[in-house]
Formats: sequence, structure tokens, C-alpha cells
Amino acid sequence: MPPADKPTAPRDFRREVRIFWIAVLSVPSFILLGLFLAWVGAFGALPSTEEIANPKSFLATQLMDANGEQLGTFFEENRVHTEYDQLPPHLVQALVATEDERFYDHAGIDFRSLGRALASFGTQGGGSTLTQQLAKQMFHQPASSKAGRVLQKFKEWIIALQLESRYTKDEIIALYFNQFDFLYQAVGVHSASRIYFGKNPQQLTVPEAAVLVGMVKNPSIYNPVRRLEETTARRNTVLRQMERNGYLTEEEYTAFAATPLEVRFNPQTHDRGLAPYLREYVRGQLKEWVKDHPKPDGSSYNLYTDGLKIYTTVDIRMQRYAEEAVAEHLSNLQRVFFKQIKGRKYGPFYFQGSAEDQYQTIMNRGMKQTPRYRNLVESGTSEAEIQRIFRTKIPMKVFSWKGPVDTVLSPLDSIRYMKSFYQCGLLSVEPQTGFVKAWVGGIDYAHFQYDHVAQGQRQVGSTFKPFVYAAAMEQKKFSPCMEVPNQKVCIQAGEFGLTEDWCPSNSDNEYGGLLTLKQALAKSVNTITTYLMKQIGPQAVVQLARALGMTSDLPEVPSIALGTVDLTVEEMVGAYTAFGNGGVYTKPIVITRIEDKNGVVLDEFVPESHEALSPEVAYAVTSLLSGVTEYGTGARLRSSGGGYPDNVVTGFPYAFTNPIAGKTGTTQNNSDGWFMGMVPNLITGVWTGCDDRAAHFGSTVFGQGATTALPVWALYMRKCYADPALGVRSNAFDLPSTPMTIRTDCKAAAAEAATDEWSEFD
Repeated sequence: MPPADKPTAPRDFRREVRIFWIAVLSVPSFILLGLFLAWVGAFGALPSTEEIANPKSFLATQLMDANGEQLGTFFEENRVHTEYDQLPPHLVQALVATEDERFYDHAGIDFRSLGRALASFGTQGGGSTLTQQLAKQMFHQPASSKAGRVLQKFKEWIIALQLESRYTKDEIIALYFNQFDFLYQAVGVHSASRIYFGKNPQQLTVPEAAVLVGMVKNPSIYNPVRRLEETTARRNTVLRQMERNGYLTEEEYTAFAATPLEVRFNPQTHDRGLAPYLREYVRGQLKEWVKDHPKPDGSSYNLYTDGLKIYTTVDIRMQRYAEEAVAEHLSNLQRVFFKQIKGRKYGPFYFQGSAEDQYQTIMNRGMKQTPRYRNLVESGTSEAEIQRIFRTKIPMKVFSWKGPVDTVLSPLDSIRYMKSFYQCGLLSVEPQTGFVKAWVGGIDYAHFQYDHVAQGQRQVGSTFKPFVYAAAMEQKKFSPCMEVPNQKVCIQAGEFGLTEDWCPSNSDNEYGGLLTLKQALAKSVNTITTYLMKQIGPQAVVQLARALGMTSDLPEVPSIALGTVDLTVEEMVGAYTAFGNGGVYTKPIVITRIEDKNGVVLDEFVPESHEALSPEVAYAVTSLLSGVTEYGTGARLRSSGGGYPDNVVTGFPYAFTNPIAGKTGTTQNNSDGWFMGMVPNLITGVWTGCDDRAAHFGSTVFGQGATTALPVWALYMRKCYADPALGVRSNAFDLPSTPMTIRTDCKAAAAEAATDEWSEFD
């Protein structure tokens, strides 16, 4: 028999065992060593516990409307602090379910997730907890290398442990949501909710909350504005995680996942968003306020980082309606205007006299007002070269009512194009309080930053006539029913400082018969206004105008009776408050209260007010102004039929039936169109015109205030009345509490005159 095989010596596994234990022990040892070295500062200084307890976050100043809704912000980082109890439960659940399922079970480091990440070399997630992610957001710039990222990771772990020791889990969640940058100037969940969905975090639906949590993974890739399909898929992943963790039922998940992703994108920049002209006005007011109101330590408040809260009188709903009304009518008006000026040598400009010289003056002035011109001058460019540059076509983006347009124009042609746009200023005020409810300073702040409410002084035309009537009734006790011959009236040279006779004509050149003051103002008859001016003199009118808050230059000359003065919309609306408030002038006010970031009241404001007219004169003027909308130049508001050329009057017919007092105004050459409209608890003034007075419609049919401005008021008020929650009144104007001695019922007065031969006219 062959000899048996020799037995094989047993294999020595000691080397493998050593390697195994070295591997097993080295990983935690490496981690512990790394943590120790990070803790002692070997990888760079760690933030102090004070920095951790009080993280430095720039907080935006918030502008709040009258109902506590955010109207806008001033910011370096558009961050508004949100407390944990202001976060809806489903938003918190979505974050925990998606980013850190064991968030409530660890102390900042989830070793189970960490082990899985190490074992899979990061293919199954990085193992970072929410607390670690917060540490990374708050205290680090991204590492520039893999080695740097490893060292940074150790520091994050130490910071995470310190955060967990200083904050509750709820506070860490709130800090996380306040720190994350969701792009588009949306730093923190409050800004993100406003910018992407137009609501506060508490109002987010489950699918909307899932969208924001989904963005945490990568806000560039999973962005509802940029990538709708990828964002929807990521949202549904978050919803599935919520279902997996028991926060949603299968039925709820199915329903939410099938919901279309709808975004109400409202970027919050300084020149975009709701009420940009108003926000800029408030910013100017606050810059002055800051100078006179230092912090307790003597330093100055920072509007962009100190998290102030500015409470305003504005109603966000009325502000939106006002902006919609302006856009609706002005876009249509612009369409008609472009059609009429197409092919004209001088485009929108109409001249009397030397047209070419005037045109070149306007264009040169416009050129020199541009930053491009100033930069060229500062760089030493010759005037001849500047002229060549401004005549050379280049690619540019210009404003249009359908959105910015990419085109090729010379800078000079672009100036002419931009000067062709009709602008608008609208101010809506509650006369009893002076509270500004809506403020629209122009058609697009990004392209036209001049505010036509507070800055723009334009000729007011016939909207000034009620002040002449009011002064006459105050001094002479005239009534709206007083009859005056409709005939030319002259104020002679020498009277009131005139150097020559002043004999204004009626716009329609029609004369004859008797007109009551109510009829005369309704038809805006110049001869009757001139008659009243002759009775009282310009000094009385200017004194009343000053009492009504007008601060602009008011020359004491008879021609101011016909509105030759330049005033702002703000001045005009403020003056009209006395007619709607029993003779008491109330200065329009926007800001009511300023608080610091902790809710401490820093300042409060009340409107200035004083009696400017007797209550019965104020009511009598209101009666006069009611005639304007009943049968005068504003009667279009009552019409239920008919049409106007080229459908320029947007939204017509209006068919208002409620009491309305108002006054239209049209200046020489149709450069300015006005409408001042009053109901018992709201006065709204509208101005329309181009920035340059030489640009305007060529005919009064299109250029009059009843066509350019009145429709904006009508559209705005129609929207306000369609929203009963606003409380805009549609009943009669309030009678004075004392008996009236001035007659306002002209039918009764006429009947009395017929039977008793009563007459007020001598």
C-alpha cells in the first residue's frame, strides 16, 4: 500500500486577525484622535461657545402692512428670523424624515449613519446629521480639497456636539431653517416661503413644505423656478420619506404626490416685488430716522442687518389692486400711444416753434442724465467721441409691458424710446386718519426709478379749482347752487399785481346763460373759476392751500385758479383729505411704529392734522365734486354703455352707482392727466403723463385726464369694491354734525327761487 499523505499544518490566521483588529480599532481611534485634535484647535480655531450660543445672522428689516403681512424687506442677507413655534409641524417632519431620521436619538453625531457611510465609501449618504449640517452652514466656507474636507469634518463634529449641549432639538431645527440659503435672496425659510409661494411658513401646505425641504439637498438642481421636473421628483421623494417614517399615510402620500407643483415666484430685490416705490420712500424716511435715534450703546441702527420691524398703514391687498389697475390701463394706453406716434419724425414729442432745436435740447439733456455719459466724461472721453458712442447701435435690454426685450439700439434711440412711455402716480389715503393705503410711484421701478407720488411735481390743471371754490365759500358764503353768468371775466392790469389784463377762455369756447357753481365745476368752466378768483384774490387761495398742506411754490397770481402750479400727487391727495374729513386736513402718513428685532417699540407716529375749513364748507365742496361724476367731466364713471376711440378706456363701461366726488384735470397740450376721486372713507389721486412734458398725445380726446387717469381710478375702485373685507364705503358722504347754512340741494333752491324770487347772485 502506498504511504499515507502527510497531514497539512494548520494555517496561521494571526496576521489576518491583527489586521482585522487594527482596522476595527483604527477607525474609531482615528475619529477620536481627530475629534481631540479639532477640540484643542490643531485644525484651526473653533468658534467660541458665545459664538455658538449667539450665531451672527444678518436679519433683514421687515416692512409690515396694516394687517401684519410682510410688504417687503431691506437686507444684506434677506433673512427674517422664525421661531420654532412658527414652523408648521409637517415642515419639521419633512426635514427630519428626509435629512436625519434619528435626529431626536443622537447627540449631534449619528454613529450608525456614520458607519454606513464609511462602509459604503459615501455611496449611501454622507452620514451628516442636521446638527452637523447646521455647523457647516454657520461656521465654514467650503473646503477646497479632500484633505481639507476631512479636517473640516472633525471641526463640524465638535461644533455639532457643542450645539447639542447649548440648544434644544427644537431650537436646532429653527436655527437650521433660519440659516439655509434657498437662492434668489431667500435666506431662511421665511424668505423662501415668501419668495417661492407668496406666503408665511405657517401657511405652507405639505407639498410646498416638501419642495423647500427637497431644496436642502441642492437648491440649484432642485429649484422650482429653474427645474420644475427635477424639483417635483425630489418633492415626491421627501413625501415618500414622510410616509416611510409614519408622518403620512399611503393615501396622503399618493394624493400629495399627484398635486401639481405650483410656484408663486416673487423675488425680493430692492427694485422688484410689491410696492417698490413705497419701499424706497420708506427707506429714505428710515435713513433720516436712524440719524436721530441711536441704539442705547450710542451706535447706529443698520437698516439691512438689525432686523427692525416697520409697521405701515398700507393694505397689501389694496396695494396689489392699485398696481394691477395701473398696469392694466397704462399698458393699453401705451399701445394706443405707440400706434399714434409711429412714423413721426419727433416720436412722442410735440413742439411749438423751432421743433428741431427743442428736440435736440431734450435728447442732449436726456443723454447727459445717464450714467453712461457721466462715466465717459469721468474717463476723459471727448464730447465728439461721446456723441459717436451714443449714436452707435449696441445690444441692450429695454422695458416693455410684455417684459424686458433684448434688442439692438443706439443709446440715443433708447433714450427716445424710454421717454415715450406714459407714467403714472397713484396715492390712496383714508381721509379720517391720513393712512396711506396704496402707493404706486411709476410703471416699473427697475427701469423708471423716479417716484411720481412724492418726487414728481407736475401741473395740476383743473384739479386745483376746488380750492378756489372752497376759499370763495369760506369767505363769501357762496353755495353750490349760486348762479353765475357764463361769460368771459377779465382781471385787469394792476389788480393783484398783474402787469396786463388776464381774460382766460373756456376750453370749448362756449359762453352764455347762467350756471350754478356745481354745474360750473362739473363742466370745469374756466370763466366761473375766474369770477371766483376775482371776488377773493389769489392770496386767499394760497393761504388755504398752505393750510391744506401744500409746501411747493405757490405764486400769488390769479392764474393759479386754473391749476398752473406744479404739485406732487402726495400734496394733492393730502389737500383733498379736508374735503372728506369735515374740513380737517390730515397729512398722509405711511409709518406707524418701529420695533427692534426683539419687539421693543423704538418709536411711534401719529398723523399731523388741523382744521383748514369749516365742516359745512368741506361738505359743500364735496357736493360740488359729486356733480363732476354725475353729469360733468367724470360722468364716464356712471356710464353703462358707449365706447371710445380705439378702446383706449380700459374696462369701460364702469357703471358705478354709489356716491362719488371727483375732479378731472388736463393741462396745456395734454402733458398731464389727473383724476382725484373720493368716496366717504377713501381718497385716491391719479396722475398720468410722460416724464418729459413735450411727450404727450396730440389730441385732447386721448390726452385728457378722463381718458388717461380716470380709468386707473375706476379699475382700482372696482377691485376694492369686489373685496368687501376692505370696508371701502359705497354709501353717502357724512353730513356735518352741526346744521348746514350753505345750500347744497340745488333742485330745492331752484324751486324756492322760482316761488320766492330768491337769488344769491348780485
